[in-house]
Amino acid sequence: MGIGWICKEWIGAVAVECWSDGRAAASQSARWPAGGAMPYLVRHAHAGDKRAWQGPDRLRPLSAAGRQEAHCLLTQFRDYPISRIVSSPAVRCQQTVQPLAERRDLRVETADALGVEADSTGLVALLLDPAASETVLCSHGELIGEALSRLLGHEVDGEGLVWPKGSTWVLEVQGGQVQHRRYLPPLRLQDVKAGYY
Repeated sequence: MGIGWICKEWIGAVAVECWSDGRAAASQSARWPAGGAMPYLVRHAHAGDKRAWQGPDRLRPLSAAGRQEAHCLLTQFRDYPISRIVSSPAVRCQQTVQPLAERRDLRVETADALGVEADSTGLVALLLDPAASETVLCSHGELIGEALSRLLGHEVDGEGLVWPKGSTWVLEVQGGQVQHRRYLPPLRLQDVKAGYY
């Protein structure tokens, strides 16, 4: 699948405001100003050492730790509405969002625009398009880093941007601009079981 299903022309610099992040954000309900689109940008979970993987990189699966991180997304997204889930064609990305898709009774669609070798312009366009509201987009660290830098700059609240494996950025988009953003760090299975989230 290409990006035509959702893509519009990329609109340049964006304004951002600070929303709470970290552990507190993970436990908050998803309340945003009315009228904005809300896409979710997820980096795939842990997939082991790619240097040790002998097959095509696109077929590299999640590790045991990555499968736990994928299941923790069920907790991470418990208060967020989701209407669509779109993934990079890479197996590790599809496996990251598969438990969430099963829980929400959705299928995992794939898009080349989310692939590891894609240009960040396409991902930025996806995120800014109103049609991406309530859509989970699962991609790769290289692409996510470039897209976030274009959308948010290189720092947020004086700190460098982060996008570790299994993490999520929730964006509220209005008029082709990011108005609010929230960083959801990857959850640890032991914390979920302990009721910390």
